Amino acid sequence: MSFINNLKYIFIVLIAFTMMLSAQTPEEKGLEIAIEADKRDLGFGDSSSELTMILRNKQGDESKRKISNKTLEVKDDGDKSLVIFNEPRDVKGTAFLSFTHKSGPDDQWLYLPALKRVKRIASDNKSGPFMGSEFAYEDISSQEVEKYTYKYLKDETVDGIDCFVMERYPVDENSGYTRQIVWIDKAEYRPMKVDFYDRKNSMLKTLTYHEYKQYMDKYWRADKLSMINHQTGKSTDLLFADYKFANGFSDSDFNQNSLKRAR
Repeated sequence: MSFINNLKYIFIVLIAFTMMLSAQTPEEKGLEIAIEADKRDLGFGDSSSELTMILRNKQGDESKRKISNKTLEVKDDGDKSLVIFNEPRDVKGTAFLSFTHKSGPDDQWLYLPALKRVKRIASDNKSGPFMGSEFAYEDISSQEVEKYTYKYLKDETVDGIDCFVMERYPVDENSGYTRQIVWIDKAEYRPMKVDFYDRKNSMLKTLTYHEYKQYMDKYWRADKLSMINHQTGKSTDLLFADYKFANGFSDSDFNQNSLKRAR
């Protein structure tokens, strides 16, 4: 081998070695995707919206609930949210308060007007159904990056949209899930679909996001979330409307007294 060819060979080996050292692991890439998705939603401050919850049984029979929702972004921690049920009469005045945390269990309370008392949701009951829906208590908390570990799987399209596909594993030992597979669109880093696997690692539910709209030239919100339970045949749709930002909410709007004041 000539001196020139020998130099070329060494150069190629050095490039290959450098590329090998700089290559991301699937875990690193999964975490990077999660961090970028979170970063793109930072700074919204607060928001409010009106919801229609549609519950369907296995036979397709429907019942509807009208809900008001408020959210407050908290610096260096998870969001605070207040959910108030307005209709029908049997659930009117029921209110749910959630303090999501980046680490440790979330704090959640439910106000039941018939009993006129506030009930704390135990940390080992977060996998239970929220107000009879297919959404669990842990599903309606803000999905903070620190709540999971991650692994990038592949690229795939969902409804013609190019997505990253990653697996995430709940850190909380009381989670109702062993893992979740998440599709994140590459252009805007919005969740498009989530498959949930139960504690036996069997497919449990699928959540899909529809009809995204952009607010304040930055923040994307889906107008429809659909959760299908593959094991029971039941499903729940959440239809969002009348999104408003910069409402001027403060911590005083999100405490146990605000639960009792909810109307």
